[in-house]
Amino acid sequence: MSGTLFEDQAPRPLADRLRPRRLEDVVGQEHLLAPEGPVGRQVKARRLTSMILWGPPGCGKTTIARLLAQSTDLHFEPLSAVFSGVADLRKVFEAAKARRAMGQGTLLFIDEIHRFNRSQQDGFLPYVEDGTVTLVGATTENPSFELNAALLSRAQVFVLNRLDEAALEKLLQRAEAETGRPLPLDGDARRALKAMADGDGRYCLNLCEELFQLPEGTALDTTGLTAAVQRRMPLYDKAQEGHYNLISALHKSLRGSDTDAALYWFARMLAGGEDPRYIARRLCRFAVEDVGLADPQALTQAIAAWEAYERLGSPEGDLAIAQLVIYLGTAPKSNAGYKAHGAALRAARETGSLMPPMHILNAPTRLMKQLGYGHGYAYDHDTAEGFSGQNYFPDGMERQAFYNPVERGFEREIRKRLDYWARLRAERQGQG
Repeated sequence: MSGTLFEDQAPRPLADRLRPRRLEDVVGQEHLLAPEGPVGRQVKARRLTSMILWGPPGCGKTTIARLLAQSTDLHFEPLSAVFSGVADLRKVFEAAKARRAMGQGTLLFIDEIHRFNRSQQDGFLPYVEDGTVTLVGATTENPSFELNAALLSRAQVFVLNRLDEAALEKLLQRAEAETGRPLPLDGDARRALKAMADGDGRYCLNLCEELFQLPEGTALDTTGLTAAVQRRMPLYDKAQEGHYNLISALHKSLRGSDTDAALYWFARMLAGGEDPRYIARRLCRFAVEDVGLADPQALTQAIAAWEAYERLGSPEGDLAIAQLVIYLGTAPKSNAGYKAHGAALRAARETGSLMPPMHILNAPTRLMKQLGYGHGYAYDHDTAEGFSGQNYFPDGMERQAFYNPVERGFEREIRKRLDYWARLRAERQGQG
């Protein structure tokens, strides 16, 4: 009794004091929890399926799992994949079996479920399959990459949103109501605080708690807020999905010629601690894949920016890569070379080991000359146009057009040349 009393009197963090007590109080996840949402419908019917809650830190995954158990009268059994192993799981499953025999179900909540290895994940399957437990797993990582297909087939994946500005504002108002005083911020600083939270409700409330400890009468603008609280690093894992999402955003912004968006994603990657060499390598790839010969200088610029970074390092060399982002974003675009390469590879695989035509083979020996190597070859420079129009594909293989330049940038000029040579080739083959 006294232990409970002392525990009740112990200080609790603001985020814990404001933890929602009903599903309706959870902010930012209405698309799932509203009465007509997929999870809300299950709660209304009091029949939960096993599920994976996928979302960023501080969006309410643990709270939602606890409230789901409370709303459906299931025993809540929490485990962390970081601190638990096979022995812990066995105990949970045995207890769940006993509970089930007494008529009560068990909601097994596993935080950071992606940290369990494949064999441990396989261990859940029979207990999920026969209903011994209703599994609710929480993960910040893409379940497609981190969880077994067999487990995913038995659990629905629900995507939780990072908290938007409206959801964070609700948390600020609840914090002010809980403490009985307004946050010591002007309007701009209040907006900046929500931006600093970066969609993480728990972190937002921790920032509020820091601010409430300031002396009464304090009034902060944005500069004062930045000095008063510790800003965290952006959410970005160089080895996981965030890494691939941001490089994809950078690549597609460049492809769409949105230079400003590309600069933003480039800056986001740098702010997250990405190695600029990786970005330079990917931009070099972009230069040949998406700009190509529409601007032959793109590859030169990419190599130059990469080399400049290697010589200067950060932060000076970052500007060279930023300049490359601008160059590539504003360059004419063509993937004709990329498509030509792919088409030629497919043709090479399909045609096997066809020999080149005899007239374009060298004949370094008398026997090879006697066999016809090099016979009939027309030296292009000896023609008036510098173009003989001969066939260079294998005998018996129809001519194919792998490279089709676009009507943009320098490829417009290449198109003219190809059309001119095609006319000459047709004329000369017709004469033959």
